[in-house]
Amino acid sequence: MGKLTGKTAIITGSGRGIGRSIALTLAREGANVVVNDLDDGPAQEVVGEITAAGGNAIVCVGNVAAPDFGERFVGAATAEFGGLDIIVNNAGYTWDTVIQKMGDEQWDEILDVHLKAPFRVLRAAQPVISKAAKKEREAGTVVHRKVVNISSVAGLYGNAGQVNYSSAKAGIIGMTRTLAKEWGRYNVNVNAVAFGLIETRLTAATADGDATVDIEGRPIRVGVNPQVLAAVKAMIPLGRAGTPTEAAGAVAMLTYPESDYVSGQIMVAGGGFEG
Repeated sequence: MGKLTGKTAIITGSGRGIGRSIALTLAREGANVVVNDLDDGPAQEVVGEITAAGGNAIVCVGNVAAPDFGERFVGAATAEFGGLDIIVNNAGYTWDTVIQKMGDEQWDEILDVHLKAPFRVLRAAQPVISKAAKKEREAGTVVHRKVVNISSVAGLYGNAGQVNYSSAKAGIIGMTRTLAKEWGRYNVNVNAVAFGLIETRLTAATADGDATVDIEGRPIRVGVNPQVLAAVKAMIPLGRAGTPTEAAGAVAMLTYPESDYVSGQIMVAGGGFEG
């Protein structure tokens, strides 16, 4: 019996990187998992890993910024597994430039992915959660559900060239603290993890500056200049970037029964970095 046996978790952006590690970690603790990615292939691979290890998982492919995604995502969990216990709003990417060069589309797209998408997922989940909580209250039982929103040290301290991303991640903090107050009556713990430098395809060293990822047909530049990356690591007290597994561990802690009296908090997983 794992810590999450019988629970159902939905995790956006869980086909790759940190999200993948979160999905695998929660599944190892017994959770049923709904895996999401823009692309079917990576999501199916994660589902395959989970099911091969004896777990339960399904895929819900799609862009989290699509207007109907939140309803589809929550619906996938309830249709397949009969409920919803854990929500992890993880999906995202960066599209950076300084403010005077940033157009409305670049601003809107990052805010849509990092702030509006979590809002829609949580809004879609509210009727499911409130209905379940009412039944449990009538039966005299207490069941804690968990929301973990992903923020960033950029949302806490700002980061040059990331006014869109930093603003979205700061907004997630406000959303987290507000939902902790709104959903406490449902026995839902709502917290956030603010990541520092984590080793993913978005933060890999790229000397030529031409590395990109495809986001629905748009090439988005990723990676960090090796000298800049070395300088950032030197500012981290632990002296290194975190791994996706370590990042997933911080999220998982907030889904376990041990966190049943922790809500409205922002955990920084940044190796000791503070601004």
